[in-house]
Amino acid sequence: MSAPDGGRPITETEAARRWDPWTPSVVAARLATCPATWAVAGGWALDLFAGAISRAHDDVEIAVPRADFPHIADAFPEYEWDVVGSGEIWPYAQVASDPELHQTWLRDPFTGAFHLDVFREPHNAGTWICRHDPTITLPYTELIRTTINGIPYVVPEVVLLFKAKANRPKDHADFRRVLPLLPEDRLTRLNSWVSQVYPDHPWLTEICASAARPSPTE
Repeated sequence: MSAPDGGRPITETEAARRWDPWTPSVVAARLATCPATWAVAGGWALDLFAGAISRAHDDVEIAVPRADFPHIADAFPEYEWDVVGSGEIWPYAQVASDPELHQTWLRDPFTGAFHLDVFREPHNAGTWICRHDPTITLPYTELIRTTINGIPYVVPEVVLLFKAKANRPKDHADFRRVLPLLPEDRLTRLNSWVSQVYPDHPWLTEICASAARPSPTE
């Protein structure tokens, strides 16, 4: 991806210093009346699925259909938005229409702290489209589940598909923790998707071994 003009470099060190993430419950409270279709993504989504906090989280991410993002922005009128990608950062208004940029950080204009990361996702009406492979799709009614406390989250097989790309130590730890909790239908989806996008991925052996064991009840 070639980055658009006008961005400035942002290092991982600067980003880590400026992140002061909210929790999913805080985000859900702020978005309680928001009409957008949204759900917690990333590591927090796996914790919501598992019903327990597994580790400290450096940020909190939500996914939203790209066309719904203005509703999210309207819920935070006192904050500003930046878009990040390829180690650069831009004001949202400058690159809002760029389809290659999706990560959108909520920034406190007074402290400069980032509190929320919004993934503006490709979609076709009520169907989510995977950024890594547009042949992988799900209706939003299947993409999102909700905790008993009313917090929406992205289903674990989708979260793990995205984590498979980086496969950092924390991603692998998340995978190993959640894998035994996945019922057969979710294991089948995960195996199919990872095989399609990353056919030589080391997780495939463990997914197949887990599928051979008795499935937990979701």
